[in-house]
Amino acid sequence: MTTCNRPGCTGRIMATGFCGTCGHRDTSPPRERGQDKPRDPSRPPAGKRRARQTLSPVHAVAGTGGLDQHGLVVLPDVPVPDLDELLAEEHLPPTEGRPCGFNGCTMTVGVGYGGQQPRLTGRCPRCGTPYSFLPELNPGDEVDHYRILGSLPDSGLSWVHLAADTQAQGMHVVLKGLLNVHDALARHKAVEEQRSLTELHHPDIVRLITYTEHQVPDRPRSGYLVMDYIAGRSLKRLFDSADLTHVFNGRPRLDHVLTYGCKILGALQYMHERGLLYCDMKPSNVVHFGREIKVVDLGAVRAIGDHHSRPVYTKHYAPPPEEIKKRGWHVDTDLYTVGRTLGELARSAEPAPGLAADSFRLIIERATHGEPRARFHSAAEMSRQLWEVLREFRSLQFGEQLPESSTRFSLTDAVLDAGLGAIPPLGHWTDRTGGGPPRGLSFSAPPAAEVAGALPQPVPDPGDGAALLLDTFPPDAPDRVAEQWRRESRLGTVETALWLCRAYLRAGRQDKAEKWLAEAATQLGEQDARYDWRISWHRGVLHLSGSDVKAAGKRFDAVFQALPGEYVPKLALGYCAERHAETYAAGGEELNREAQTDRAMRFYEAVWKRDFGHAPAAFGLARGHLASGRRDEAVRVLDDVPSTSRHYETARVAAVRIRAGTLRGRPPSVADLRDAARRLPLLRLDGGESDGASRARLVAEVRENVLGCWPEQGWGPDFPAGTLFGSGTENALRELLEQSFRRLAGQAHTADEHGRLLDLANTVRPMTNF
Repeated sequence: MTTCNRPGCTGRIMATGFCGTCGHRDTSPPRERGQDKPRDPSRPPAGKRRARQTLSPVHAVAGTGGLDQHGLVVLPDVPVPDLDELLAEEHLPPTEGRPCGFNGCTMTVGVGYGGQQPRLTGRCPRCGTPYSFLPELNPGDEVDHYRILGSLPDSGLSWVHLAADTQAQGMHVVLKGLLNVHDALARHKAVEEQRSLTELHHPDIVRLITYTEHQVPDRPRSGYLVMDYIAGRSLKRLFDSADLTHVFNGRPRLDHVLTYGCKILGALQYMHERGLLYCDMKPSNVVHFGREIKVVDLGAVRAIGDHHSRPVYTKHYAPPPEEIKKRGWHVDTDLYTVGRTLGELARSAEPAPGLAADSFRLIIERATHGEPRARFHSAAEMSRQLWEVLREFRSLQFGEQLPESSTRFSLTDAVLDAGLGAIPPLGHWTDRTGGGPPRGLSFSAPPAAEVAGALPQPVPDPGDGAALLLDTFPPDAPDRVAEQWRRESRLGTVETALWLCRAYLRAGRQDKAEKWLAEAATQLGEQDARYDWRISWHRGVLHLSGSDVKAAGKRFDAVFQALPGEYVPKLALGYCAERHAETYAAGGEELNREAQTDRAMRFYEAVWKRDFGHAPAAFGLARGHLASGRRDEAVRVLDDVPSTSRHYETARVAAVRIRAGTLRGRPPSVADLRDAARRLPLLRLDGGESDGASRARLVAEVRENVLGCWPEQGWGPDFPAGTLFGSGTENALRELLEQSFRRLAGQAHTADEHGRLLDLANTVRPMTNF
């Protein structure tokens, strides 16, 4: 994928040909982007039967189907259907009849009354105009140089005839004519479809070849659109067919459905950029052929802004009629139909693992939300979320690592390990009171205020007038920017107000931060602010900085609902669930603790399995495992932190401390101690010098933990001997720990610290007999 070349935008160009961040079309030369590449000579022209071809996936897991260069699933190859199988054997009246349409007559014709079967021909009961649902063309008829082979079923307001091109051997086309020639609305739709298809040239939209007319005796002259014959099956026919599992080698998966969605949205975004709305998206209007799809039947297309003509749509896939009557058809209404279409396809898919099912459900819920303001604003925006959830699904289902920078949030250097991967400071010993043994391994979540300051920040909207100026603001001087706000009108934007909210929060001035967040909401307007995820995010961070984890979780959940594919809201929700689990644990509510721990793990897992570079998710998972007493699983997660990560050494230190620490009252096993002894010399601490200060403190902690928790009956031949633990006896370990404390005393900064450490050394040294 290429970077968006729109000024101020750092997004990436998606498979749709549009930026996943700002939603604008890529304007770079065709050779630089995947959507408008010159046609591959190996790819047959549209309209001709496609030869079988094997796509080379970029990512592949054996037996699963790989990902193409755009990060979408390589769809299964749908065999070319037999022509005899496709052609309708008998002519049935359309389901629920059709409007008469003569001079605006809205009476439904073709419906049986009094228990009678619907009739293919007759007269309108209201205006008396004759109607006929019999095809005008029969097998063998010729229209120009096209010979009719038969009629295709499921044709809406039109007859769709399959024909052979007599001037091009082996080429088949489709002729589309009116189902009822007296239906004025249908005639208008035919004109709109002709105009729309003529102007559209997209690889996932059916291509218009020409327009022709034909005269049948005793009937009005009829016009026909001549289009590519797409040798495949509509998604409705495919998903309803008995051999669906054969095509997909089992049930379809969620990543197949998500790929359909991205491709459909790419076609719709292309239309929206040209001022057109599709209006009638449904599974029967998308054809899967070979490994590709085509959006067909553009008869319902209308101009964006057309609020006068009656839209044509299918009730089951459209918003409620009262909404359409009140506000007409918009881009978000088109996206509503896509949401209903994908939701229907997903019912045939196998269950998705982990959080992927919830993420997909939230995309459908947002696309079909009852409040239009809450829906996606563009096909590119919805496509980006589908694409992200596809990657989440693949990582959870197949263990694929699919790292990708967020388009909504900036990167963060925070590790949020809550000290688990830190070398203990001298205060770990000198601040101890009572002289008791060391505490067990701590796996508490980091403080809420620390997390609030460390979470990634939203990327400014590139369409905001002040977006390009935000990087020039002094981050530690919000008062100066606030003063300029009143003087320069160009700074009076939502993003400037949000920047000031964050800046004042970093400065510890909560009241000022809340004031500027309220200003951002005012700039948006009350209704739009209610559904703007940026407002919810900043309110969540403000709640978190005040340690109100419950209120913060509600705000972060609203962001998750708006951006189901983004990883940052999941990281925040994982933390909130982790804190809830600790609250329940403190109150002895074990069942609630387990439920919240599982919830936290689901969120952390969705982030971690997708990209091992997200160290905060790794430490969140590790803490969850430790809370449930799973020492090995916690270490296994930390071992997956890549060596290229800046937090690699932190994870390795944490693994040593976990192996050697007391976990929920249970001492480490012999195998744990052997593993700790193996790992510790490999750590690159203090520039690699074996006698460095950091290494000395970690060695002291490990030795003290083992001495304090190891049962008396455990000393013996199985106890690991070596440099770290000595000869395997208690006295040998005491001698080594005494040496460690005396070495730490050399690091002391005050006489009091020095004395405390020497006291510890004297306390642990072996008893001697005089």
